[in-house]
Amino acid sequence: MRADAAGWTIAALWLCWGSYWAAASIAVKAAVRRESITSRMLHIAPLFLAGALLWSPAQPLAALRARFVPLSASIEWTGVAIVAAGFAFTVWARVHLGANWSGIVTVKRDHTLVTTGPYAIVRHPIYTGLLLAFAGTALALGEVRGVLAIAIATASLWRKLRLEERWMGEQFGDAYERYRSRVPALVPLGSRPNGS
Repeated sequence: MRADAAGWTIAALWLCWGSYWAAASIAVKAAVRRESITSRMLHIAPLFLAGALLWSPAQPLAALRARFVPLSASIEWTGVAIVAAGFAFTVWARVHLGANWSGIVTVKRDHTLVTTGPYAIVRHPIYTGLLLAFAGTALALGEVRGVLAIAIATASLWRKLRLEERWMGEQFGDAYERYRSRVPALVPLGSRPNGS
């Protein structure tokens, strides 16, 4: 990321979001089922790799530094706006989810199926917002490594999403299947083959 006003703004947005996320993780319900450490690492490690691609000042491969958009202040500030919108969507979802939230795949004690607010738009609004933040950061960066970071983050969150969906289906049965059939997973207007 370039050390200019847009780059510093994006860095500040990521730091503020991370700080909020850490603080908000304290008041949650106790888990009755939790994914394994190995499973957790299978989506955390790729997210860290995606972050390193975006934020590392030097990339060893010239192909990763190639530009996919021209260097432009308007493009960089568009990226800033996308990052801010993505984080706003995650925060809305996090607040709406309340004590049911967890950073790892869990089933909570007295877990409730939340289908309102951002969860009426997409089943995984936190992931949608986070992917928007990755996309905005990649756009502001303007290099091919940003596109690769988005692909890695998407694959990582898709894997986590599939595990969550399986557990929510087991926990809520037909209610979850009805919800799943009417609300898309990540993209509000996207097509959903096989109910995904």
